[in-house]
Amino acid sequence: MKVLIFGNGYMGNKFHARMPGSVISKADIADPVAVRAALKEHSPDAVLNCAGKTGKPNVDWCEDHKLETFHSNVLGPLNLADVCLAEGVYLAHLGSGCVYEGDNNGKGFSEDDAPNFAGSYYSKTKAASEQPLRDFPVLQVRLRMPFDSEPGARNLITKLAAYPNIINVPNSISNTDEFITATLKLMEKRRTGIYNVTNPGAVTQKEIIDAYCELVEPGHKYKIISLDELYTFTKARRSNCVLSSKKLEADGIRLRPVMQAVRETLLEYSKNLKK
Repeated sequence: MKVLIFGNGYMGNKFHARMPGSVISKADIADPVAVRAALKEHSPDAVLNCAGKTGKPNVDWCEDHKLETFHSNVLGPLNLADVCLAEGVYLAHLGSGCVYEGDNNGKGFSEDDAPNFAGSYYSKTKAASEQPLRDFPVLQVRLRMPFDSEPGARNLITKLAAYPNIINVPNSISNTDEFITATLKLMEKRRTGIYNVTNPGAVTQKEIIDAYCELVEPGHKYKIISLDELYTFTKARRSNCVLSSKKLEADGIRLRPVMQAVRETLLEYSKNLKK
């Protein structure tokens, strides 16, 4: 399968490394002329959209750059879908699970549940592009707070370890390697619709950092703060939510239980940190 990837960032390059023969396009996904030119040049079997604004160092950036965020997270995906559908090219789009708040009465949010979180402009834009695409044959894979064994600024483990203060709220998270594997399987099957691609179960930030202290950095210090305290020094609220992975599992794709994935990843993370 020859895949054309849009988005030359963290996830785009992760996917590119896993797909021999894939090509990364730097075209603006909100520019229909540029997208059509890229499709004509590369004649892909499928398109994977990894482009979008998440904000650096975090989603607070989006609060002060709303137009850029809207351009990349709303106009871009909708334009890309419009062109791909018109050209008959299969499209997979990286969405976000950060459109919910809570755990849906212990059930976790399914792909059929309407978004209920609009506390950040980033989350608003992800919901704004996701909902219109529901009615078209496009694959949307929801990623949540990616973590893996490679230390880096986009890695949840690295982020939490750098914070002096953390909250203690259950969340669904995605192991990056497993997320890519699951997405590629869905693409091979030509699946469409929304899929939550998160490790089954929920984990708190405290549980992750306690495991980090045990397996990576004994003696690491941190302080637990409340959400109210957190919001005294952030511009936007944060999505804290639990997603259901039942739909993905029903398709025969199973990720490791979340705490198993965290601990096994931390063991590899520790080795890589020492290199």
